[in-house]
Amino acid sequence: MNTFSTTLRRIFRSSSGMKAADVSDPSIHDLPDPMESTSSMEATEPDDGLVPRSTAWRILISLMFPSMLMPLASSMSSVALPVIRDQFQLQADVTAWVPTAFTLPFMILMPVYGRLSDAVGRRRLILAGTMVCALGTVIVFVAPDVPWIMAGRAIQGVGLAGMMPLGLAMISAVFPAAERGRALGTWSSVGPIAGFISPLLAGFLIDGWGWRTAFLPPILMCIVAYAVVWRNIPSGLSNVRPDFWQTFDWGGTGLLASTLTCLLFYLSSGPITGYPPLQDWRLLAGVLLLLGTFLWWERHHPNPFMPLNLFSNLAFTQGTLGAATRMVSMMALFFTLPLYLVDVRGMTASGVGGMAMIMPGAMALMVRWAGGIADKFGSRRPIMIGFSIQLIVLILFSRLNAESPLWTLVALLAIHGAAVGLVLAPLHTMTLRTISDEMMGTAAGFYSMVRFVGTAIGVALAGVLLQNGLDQGLTQIEAYQRVFLSFTVFSVLGILLMMWKVGK
Repeated sequence: MNTFSTTLRRIFRSSSGMKAADVSDPSIHDLPDPMESTSSMEATEPDDGLVPRSTAWRILISLMFPSMLMPLASSMSSVALPVIRDQFQLQADVTAWVPTAFTLPFMILMPVYGRLSDAVGRRRLILAGTMVCALGTVIVFVAPDVPWIMAGRAIQGVGLAGMMPLGLAMISAVFPAAERGRALGTWSSVGPIAGFISPLLAGFLIDGWGWRTAFLPPILMCIVAYAVVWRNIPSGLSNVRPDFWQTFDWGGTGLLASTLTCLLFYLSSGPITGYPPLQDWRLLAGVLLLLGTFLWWERHHPNPFMPLNLFSNLAFTQGTLGAATRMVSMMALFFTLPLYLVDVRGMTASGVGGMAMIMPGAMALMVRWAGGIADKFGSRRPIMIGFSIQLIVLILFSRLNAESPLWTLVALLAIHGAAVGLVLAPLHTMTLRTISDEMMGTAAGFYSMVRFVGTAIGVALAGVLLQNGLDQGLTQIEAYQRVFLSFTVFSVLGILLMMWKVGK
C-alpha cells in the first residue's frame, strides 16, 4: 500500500472512535496539508473504502452544505426571474440569458475543478468556490441593471461549478462500491430539499421587499457552508502533483470553453448578434471549427484536459448522455414554469414560490430511495421508468389551458419531480461505477459538465421557442404549450439511449 493511503489509514484509524462532534476538533486541522508537500502522491481506493465508515458518513453530511448552494441560488433566482423580466422589460429570449449567464461558466468550469481536484486538493477548492459564490451573489444583490445582474450570476457560476464534481469525487473515493449508490442518493437528496424550501421563502421575500432580497439567503448559506467544510472535512483526501500548474492543458480548456460559448450563442443568437436563433451560420461554423481544433489539440497534448479515452468507457458515455437529455427537458420546464404561472395563471411571487416547491419536494422524497434501488437492481430500469414518466408529463403539460384545475398542475409537477428524482442517483451510479479513483475527479467533472450543457441548451431553447411563438402571433398559452410539447423529443431520446444495454 502506498504512502498516501497508509498515512490516511493511520490518521482515520485513530479517529474512527470519535463522536460526530469530534470531527470539528482543531487538532484535525493540524494534519499535514498535501498542498504543502513537495512529493507526488497517488491515492488508491481499497475495497473497503478509503476511510472508516463512520468518518465517510460525516464527510458526506458536511458536503451537503456546499451542495445546497447551487439549488438554493438557482431556485430563488428562478422565482425572481418574472419580476426581473418585467422590471427591465426583457423579451423571453433575453430573459433566458439571466440563468444562462450562470450556467455557462458553471458548466465550463466543472471539468476544470474535476481536473484540479485530482492534483490540487478537493477541500481547498470547495472553500475557495464558496467564497467566490458569495462575492457573485453580493454583486447581484446590489446590481443596478441587467448587465450587472448577469455579471454577478456568472461569478456565482464560477464559484459553484466545483461543488458537484468535487462532492461526487470525494464521496466516490471514501465509500466502497457496495454502498456508493446509497451514499450518492443521500447526498443528492439535499439539492431537492433546498429546492423545496427556497422557492416559497423567495416568494415571500420578493412580495415583501423586492426581488433583490431573494439573494440574501444564498449569501448566508455561503458563510455556513464555508464554516462546516472548514471544521469537519480534514485535509489530505486528495492526490497532489506539484508540477500540475506547468503541465495543465490550458489550451484545451480555452478551446472547450470557446466551443460551448459559441454553441449557446448559436442557439440564442438574437440578443448576441441580432440574427434569428439557429440561423447565424457564422456561429455554427465557429462551433464546428472550434470543436475540430479542440479534438485535434487533445489528441496531441501529452496531458490532455479531456482524456478522450474516457468516452471509450461505454457505461460512462451512456450515463453522461442520458444525464444531458434528462437535464434538457427538466430545465426547460424549470425555466418556463415561473413565467407560465405569472403570464397564464396571474400568480404573485409567493404563489410562484409555492408552486415551485412541488417538484423539488417530490424529488427529495424519491432520490435517496432510488439510490438504494440502483444498488440492488441496477441503474437502467429506474432510469427508463423515469424518462417515460417525464415524457407523459410533458405531453399532459402541453394540453393544459388557463381553465385547467390548479390541482392538475400540482399533480403533474409532483409526478415530474418524482420521475426526475428516480433517475438522478442511478445515473450517477451508472456513470461512475467503472471509473478508477485516479480518474474520479476528471470523470465526475466531465459528467457534470455535459449534464449542464443539457441545462444550458434547455433554457436557451425554451426562451427561443417561447419568443418565437409569441412573435408568430400565438396566444401566450399556445406559445407555452408548444414549448412543453417540443421538449418531449429529449425524453424520447433518453428512453432510446437507455435501451442500449451496457452492463447493469
